[in-house]
Amino acid sequence: MKIYTYDNTFEGLLTCVFECYNRKDFPVDICSRTGEQRYLFVEKIDIETNPQKAERVWKGIQKQLSGKNKQLLFYAFLSEEMGIEMKIYRFLRRLFSGHLNLETDYGDSDVLYLTQTSQKVKKEAMRMLQFVRFQRTKDRMFFCGIEPKYDVVPLILDHYKKRFADQKWLIYDLKRNYGVFYDKDKVEEVEISKKQFNTLTGQVNKQLLDDSEDFYQKLWRSYFKHITIEERKNLRLQRQHMPRRFWRYLPEKQGEKK
Repeated sequence: MKIYTYDNTFEGLLTCVFECYNRKDFPVDICSRTGEQRYLFVEKIDIETNPQKAERVWKGIQKQLSGKNKQLLFYAFLSEEMGIEMKIYRFLRRLFSGHLNLETDYGDSDVLYLTQTSQKVKKEAMRMLQFVRFQRTKDRMFFCGIEPKYDVVPLILDHYKKRFADQKWLIYDLKRNYGVFYDKDKVEEVEISKKQFNTLTGQVNKQLLDDSEDFYQKLWRSYFKHITIEERKNLRLQRQHMPRRFWRYLPEKQGEKK
């Protein structure tokens, strides 16, 4: 038995798929080099990521899938669910074999799982557009700490590049310990010291905040409080639309009972 290992990137996974066909080799599993080792007596083949090979596979996927599902596999991959690689691989084997109407063949457990998982990732990305709150630092950069269920940072970049094109900002994934920094020109992936922010709340340390930040946060909390109509307050409905796991990142919810 053989398993393929890769660098835990989507390009790396697509390279594995390319090598499976190129070598006429069909592994029993594909997993990250740093992932959980579930096999003892197997031959491990480490696959180096090759952008050109990955691009060939990606173009093949784009030709085969309908418009609404062209990003299906990428979204599902960002879920980081255990075993997602083999589900994607099995899906692609059927796709490239010319299976008709594969995208709607929900009797196939892999198709159903990938579709449902992709939808969950999309929903989480949307929440990161709704529940993100930036803090201004002394060096005039806007910082936001988030902790999404899935690795959705790549999915929200374009929105913030367009929305805040004239500002420097950093969105940091506290769970995965990486972020993306925009300098008004380009976006780059970064890692920063945990000493610069609270890893539990995502709040920047006070000594690094702009002098006006505390004032504006208080102003926002006051505004939020005064537009609330107490007689129409429905905490149950509010929690459905604003899950409690996001409250610690929202200035307007600080001090409220959970």
